[in-house]
Amino acid sequence: HVSAMSDRGTDNHSEVTDFILVGFRVRPELHILLFLIFLLVYAMILLGNVGMMTIIMTDPRLNTPMYFFLGNLSFIDLFYSSVIAPKAMINFWSESKSISFAGCVTQLFLFALFIVAEGFLLAAMAYDRFIAICNPLLYSAQMSTRLCTQLVAGSYICGCISSVLQTSMVFTLSFCGSRAIDHFYCDTRPLERISCSDFFIYRMISFFLSTIIILPTIIVIIISYLYIVSTVLKIRSSEGRKKAFSTCSSHLGVVSVLYGAVFFMYLTPDRFPELSKVASLCYTLVTPMLNPLIYSLRNKDVKESVTNII
Repeated sequence: HVSAMSDRGTDNHSEVTDFILVGFRVRPELHILLFLIFLLVYAMILLGNVGMMTIIMTDPRLNTPMYFFLGNLSFIDLFYSSVIAPKAMINFWSESKSISFAGCVTQLFLFALFIVAEGFLLAAMAYDRFIAICNPLLYSAQMSTRLCTQLVAGSYICGCISSVLQTSMVFTLSFCGSRAIDHFYCDTRPLERISCSDFFIYRMISFFLSTIIILPTIIVIIISYLYIVSTVLKIRSSEGRKKAFSTCSSHLGVVSVLYGAVFFMYLTPDRFPELSKVASLCYTLVTPMLNPLIYSLRNKDVKESVTNII
């Protein structure tokens, strides 16, 4: 009987040609409001991040390691929100709300790649601020173009490796129950809920992957900031302290929003899928919208560059 069940599971796995993205469980009249909110937020993401990349690439004064990282952060934000927002907006108007099997794989793969790359990039940015504040005389020698390029390339490579592993693990599960994914994009937890595979090995590998991705990035960020804070506190003039800390406050804001949303999402029990949708909204759309705002409002170089363009 068990073998018959597992055979049926594998048969069904090969038969799954598409999934249904349930989206938000709200009254139909609210779909228009949600669509407009998504549209507005996505327009701000496009405007903010394309604007930020344009300013960084065209203004020679912004040709520094910090802005090289910031340009890549804007590219990542723009890309992963574009993997999710357009499809979610189409689904507000769609009757079937379906996404093909290949489309679902692609969405999960690209999203996982860019969200992990962003985590590593934020760690590289923390290291950059640490060198700038704690060893300012060695800054230009230590943060060479070569090292910056390697750190950014490393972020994408780590994202790619973890995404290949994660995506291949998720899609080797058998989906023998419902095809309805209770989410607005293809994510691992909603996909696990509709699978009937044994999760033991999958959970072990998943936990191991999360640990080797999240722990090193958080450790680098925390250690960098411990050094930064101890150095800033030694500065005698309050003006100097303020200046040193203002270069970090933007980065700290971005880190807090992203990691706060990720932890909230993963600590939300499975019993509350709507709550986890709200949490994932934070890092799929709110973070990419806020990042350019946080950096441009807190940053005098970017402000000057914008006023020069205007």
